Amino acid sequence: MTVTNESGGRLNAFANEPEIELMTTGPSKFKPAQLFSGIAAIALITIIGIYFFIK
Repeated sequence: MTVTNESGGRLNAFANEPEIELMTTGPSKFKPAQLFSGIAAIALITIIGIYFFIK
């Protein structure tokens, strides 16, 4: 612990903090545009299927 003297002769103790570890990550494979395109394609196919099923 680090101990410092404050005014008036008081001691103040600070805990030693652990060293920061930086975590590196690779490029993300998640693409929001690709997800949106997939959902849109499924919705379109569903709408066309329902149209022909009802007709």
